[in-house]
Amino acid sequence: MEEKKTPDIKAQNIETEGTNPSGADAQESPPAGESREDARNTPAGEEQQEGGPGQEVDVKELQQRLAEQTALAREYFERLARMQADFENYRRRVNREREEWFKYASQPLVTELLSVLDNFERALAAREEDPARVVAGVEMIYRQFKEILTREGLSPVPAVNEPFDPAKHEAIMQEETDAYPDNTVMEELRRGYYFKDRLLRPAMVKVARALSRPEEQKQEEKENNTDNNQTSSV
Repeated sequence: MEEKKTPDIKAQNIETEGTNPSGADAQESPPAGESREDARNTPAGEEQQEGGPGQEVDVKELQQRLAEQTALAREYFERLARMQADFENYRRRVNREREEWFKYASQPLVTELLSVLDNFERALAAREEDPARVVAGVEMIYRQFKEILTREGLSPVPAVNEPFDPAKHEAIMQEETDAYPDNTVMEELRRGYYFKDRLLRPAMVKVARALSRPEEQKQEEKENNTDNNQTSSV
């Protein structure tokens, strides 16, 4: 009888472990702590190094940029400080000039009125010598005074024969008359003036009122009596 030979399993296992697999499916095991996906994304022959020279170059560049931005910020701050100081000086100068302008704003007008004052003094000095000369001097002073005020922008408010306007007239009297139309200024009691385009003071006037007819007078008297009776009963 022929003996059946049992295959040496141990030898086969040793041979299998010593043999390197070949082909496209052969893969090396990734290092500890690294997944297969990271191992595939890493280029062949390139090693990952921590704290390499590349990171040192980035730090130097960031430090340089920080220094540049710090210098630029300092320049902007100094420029802003100078502008603020210049503006503060300008504001003080403008306020000082404005105060001086308000203080001496009437100087040109006062200068023109000095001649009027001189003529008044001359007229008063001659009041005992020649009264007629004093009157003539006063009239001349009046004309001179009006001319100065007119040049400054003063103008009278039209009043007599004008329709009554409460925006520029102040009625203190009314008079029934047929010489003037109804609601017309018939007399000026105090002249009003404009200063340029602004009303300086209204004219104080007396206003004409149309004559009432006899029927209207009776009706008014009846209404007045009715009002008086009601007042008395209350």
